[in-house]
Amino acid sequence: MDLADKSKFPLVVVVGGGFGGLQVAKHLKDKPVNVLMLDKHNYHTFQPLMYQVAMGSLECESIAFSLRKNFEGQKNLRFRVAEVTAIRSESNYIETTIGVITYDYLVIATGSTTNFFGNKEIEKHAMPMKSIPEALNLRYQILQNLEQAVLLNTKEEREPYLNFVLVGAGPTGVELSGSLAEIRNHILTKDYPELKKEEMKVYLVDFLPVVLAPMSETSQKSAEKSLRGMGVELLLGEKVESYDGHMISFASGKKIITKNVIWSAGVMGQIPEGISADVIQRGNRIETNEICLVKGTSNIFAIGDVAASITAETPKGHPGVAQVAMQQGENVAKNIVNII
Repeated sequence: MDLADKSKFPLVVVVGGGFGGLQVAKHLKDKPVNVLMLDKHNYHTFQPLMYQVAMGSLECESIAFSLRKNFEGQKNLRFRVAEVTAIRSESNYIETTIGVITYDYLVIATGSTTNFFGNKEIEKHAMPMKSIPEALNLRYQILQNLEQAVLLNTKEEREPYLNFVLVGAGPTGVELSGSLAEIRNHILTKDYPELKKEEMKVYLVDFLPVVLAPMSETSQKSAEKSLRGMGVELLLGEKVESYDGHMISFASGKKIITKNVIWSAGVMGQIPEGISADVIQRGNRIETNEICLVKGTSNIFAIGDVAASITAETPKGHPGVAQVAMQQGENVAKNIVNII
């Protein structure tokens, strides 16, 4: 890459313009390095509000921000739209859709994607929500199914279009189920007077016995009480067996006819080819030490959802939330400056 060839400063390549990648680049401003950020999109997505785009409360422009604009005036940074296809750590270069790029330091901040746990049938028919295009697809499918329900004559015919099943009672599942319940309680009969709100069912499913399992017991109880109060039917301790696009089946034998299954049951790291299988942990996350250095390397860092910082205090790594990624990004930038 010409950026490396024209400067005496080391080149830091940051792969991913999410919360973590932004912080790395931001905190390397005016430092004796050149920064090259790569992302498959030219915008940063504010993930915590993705569900509001899916529910129609916000337009996608409200949660997408130009990466180039974000770094306007940062003279030591360049941005390119590209995907990394392979990492060649032994030779300090990466293969990308815009060519081969040699680096001095590499920061992997590629984030995560929906984890269907190897179930191809569910992957084919369920609706994920990890990107703006997926959120928009979800919005349009919900509206399309409501419109279809209006055209049908009997309750039995309308049932699959008005049953909404959300799999995964983490923050995304809780937010989406609550939003769908609000649509049923306050909007449905106004926009669709032919439909009855009693016919629209919202189910929140999880194989664990509680909602918001990683959070405090107080948060769990509060969320459960609120959801039940809005009319969300909680199916806790239920494991999904299959979904064929028409019926979702559970290990307990329970079945629900539906054309609306929204999958938020888990995520997995997005790792380019070339990372040793020996350092890939549960959830397809890259094992790092306490300074986010990838195990077995001296100049490759991993942060955010794609990383698992395994220490005595964090044997399973840190949770995949924005605050963690941002703190890791800031610290990695400081560590790189200290190393050079």
